[in-house]
Amino acid sequence: MNVTPRFGPDHRVLVSGGAGFVPSHLVDSLIGRGCTVVVVDNFVTGSKENVAHLVDNPRFTLVEADVAEGLPVHHPALAERFDAVLHMASPASPTDFAVLPIEILRVGSLGTLHLLDRALADNARFLMASTSEAYGDPLVHPQPESYWGNVNPIGIRSVYDESKRFSEAATMAYQRHRGLDAAIVRIFNTYGPRMRPDDGRAIPTFISQALRGEPLTVHGTGTQTRSICYVDDLVRGILALLDSGETGPINCGTEHELTMRELAELIVSLTGSTSEVKFVTRTADDPEKRRPDLTLARELLGYAPQVAPEDGLRRTIEYFRTRLA
Repeated sequence: MNVTPRFGPDHRVLVSGGAGFVPSHLVDSLIGRGCTVVVVDNFVTGSKENVAHLVDNPRFTLVEADVAEGLPVHHPALAERFDAVLHMASPASPTDFAVLPIEILRVGSLGTLHLLDRALADNARFLMASTSEAYGDPLVHPQPESYWGNVNPIGIRSVYDESKRFSEAATMAYQRHRGLDAAIVRIFNTYGPRMRPDDGRAIPTFISQALRGEPLTVHGTGTQTRSICYVDDLVRGILALLDSGETGPINCGTEHELTMRELAELIVSLTGSTSEVKFVTRTADDPEKRRPDLTLARELLGYAPQVAPEDGLRRTIEYFRTRLA
């Protein structure tokens, strides 16, 4: 099945965190559909460079603000009604968990509540960007949406895990008790152009190290797995959920699972690097396995990833070559 596009020309869409890696690609797709898009970002981890190509587009507006403080009430771009509100804002990499814990908690709690209230006031479709981190270090594999997770509520990663779990609970409360048209997407490991080279996630770290000829630092024994999804596939899934009447939560990612050692070796091969793989101490609460059960996404949204890991990694490597040159 295919979901009929619901948002396009004459629709206004608010995207929090829209200058970030994944959200900026989503903004591109919404603009491509003919939507008018207002991005709100405080640039804690987002980058103006990610949306610089849109600055002169009359259907794009960038507002510098922190949604945890609420939306600026006097900004003209925020005065009109929105048809959809997408809450994508949050630092999301392992390095962020240690250095931006309060910011993560604030945007996941206060920011979510502010945007839920705005969506309710506008009678807009609300989409909450949640995460596979909601499953923690899962004891069920692959992870279906019905699994409640195995999360350490006080570990280093907890600020992100629990802020997203709160966001999901808040979204469902507004959907159940206030009739909000809401959806939750649980995003699995995603990669592609516009990732921060220093964001601490495996793929940008491995690519940067390989291009510099440095050892690729794999945590632990490298047997832990991730299912890596190219950003274009993720955006297609998010838009399908946005267009649908589904609430979710619905997993979005790919079922192609790799060990961290396999991923490192693949990146060495694709870059043509002479780098070696070096094993380092594993970080706390690092999940052992991560792969989405995509049954709901396939059945309800007609979702199917299209980009093979080798193809997506080649595109990402070329992006990093230009950044690191």
